[in-house]
This record gives sequence, structure tokens and C-alpha cells, in this order.
Amino acid sequence: MQNRYEPKNNVNQSFCRWCYRDLSLKTLAEAAVEIGYKSIELLTPEECLFVKQYGLDCAALVGAGTIEDCLNRVENHDRCESDLRKAIDFAAAEGLPNVLCFSGNRKGMDDEEGLKNCEKGIKRVVGYAEEKGVTICLELLNSRVDHADYMADHSDWGFQLVRQIGSDRFKVLYDIYHMQIMEGDVIRAIRENHECIGHYHTGGVPGRHEIDDTQELNYPAIMKAILATGYRGYVGQEFVPVRDPRESLAQGFQICDV
Repeated sequence: MQNRYEPKNNVNQSFCRWCYRDLSLKTLAEAAVEIGYKSIELLTPEECLFVKQYGLDCAALVGAGTIEDCLNRVENHDRCESDLRKAIDFAAAEGLPNVLCFSGNRKGMDDEEGLKNCEKGIKRVVGYAEEKGVTICLELLNSRVDHADYMADHSDWGFQLVRQIGSDRFKVLYDIYHMQIMEGDVIRAIRENHECIGHYHTGGVPGRHEIDDTQELNYPAIMKAILATGYRGYVGQEFVPVRDPRESLAQGFQICDV
């Protein structure tokens, strides 16, 4: 790259592997190091070990279930607990900070029942996460555009679940793209509930593409608000580029490097 950018490194930045399926993990790892990213996330354990050779972390490891079928159903709890324990073991051994889980879709279930079921499921494993020093993050997603019927589609539902669990090792993954679609008011939500948030994702609205001036969110202001809360974890870029992916990764990094 020409005129190498010197990062401020106030924000620890990551990006999601699935957004770049056409590029090899080797190409992505090399680009990450060159740009200044510290992590590539949503990797398999084998991929985590591969990027570790480049000095890269994996900020978020998928832990249990699928978006549609996870913790809001009691019949899934045995499987989710087993999967989360395995992911927590790997994360602890490799020094990875977070493992992910999901609420699951409503499928006719009311949100209060789903909240109680998710609480029961998380409480089966959160003590183990505390022992291992790994944070379980439940991802908030939009149900209007991308994930119809998903239960954890509003931040207040997720924040309430975190407060009911009452552990520093259970938080939500606050996806800025998804919550802008569902409710907006992103900076206020972050300021007032930052203690409930364990990880962040980005994405341009509308379209989930680059986070530049082609979309409506002011990401530098959002990053400053996140830093002002004292957050020092990772922010994961989760946009799907419509231009050259390396250039877009570099641009996104600089936009969030406040």
C-alpha cells in the first residue's frame, strides 16, 4: 500500500472472515497485519491457530447453536452447554476473549418465555466461563432485513438478559448495523448500557456494505462514544465490501481509528 497509514490504535480492531469468502485466509491474514488489524474473527479452531502464526487474535469464536435454533428453547440446552464448554476450553487455551451464542428464532414463542429460557441455558455454563476467564456473548441481530423472526432483535431484551444473569462473563454482542435497523439511537444505548456489552460489530446502513459516506451512520462519533465508556475490547468490522476488499478493509480501519 502506498503512503502507509500510521494507526492511532485507540480502538482494537478486528474483522469477520465470512465477509471475504473469495479471499484465502492467508491473504486476509497478510492484509490484516499490513493494515493494522489485531484479529480476524468468526473462525474455526483450526483457522484460529493458522492466523496466530501472523500474530493475530480471534476476537470472537462461534460457541453454540445456529442463529435460528439456540438458547431460547430448553430442548437445545444440553447441546448448547456442551458446545459452549468446548469453545470455552479452546478459547481459554489460546487466550481468546469471547465465544458467541444466539437466542434463536421466536417460532411463536413470546419474548418473556424466551428470556427465561435463555437465562436458564446461560446459567448452566456461565460459571464455567468465569472459571476459564472467557466471556460468552449473545449476539443482537435485526429481524426486519436479515434474520426474520430472530428473538434477540432489540437491545433492551439483551441488556435485560445480561442483568438477570449478573456475571461479568456474560454480555451481549452489540451489532451497530443490526441495532441501527431495529431502533437507532445507537450512541445513547451504548452510553447507558455499556457494562452489558462485551463486543461490537460494524456495518454500513443500509446494505451492510462499506462504513464510509455511502451510508447513514457516523462511525467516528460512535467509536469515540465507545472509547469514552472505557471499553478496551475489540470492535469487529462486519461489512460486505462492494469495492476492492483490501482497500475497503483499510478504509474501514482508518474510519474507526479515532
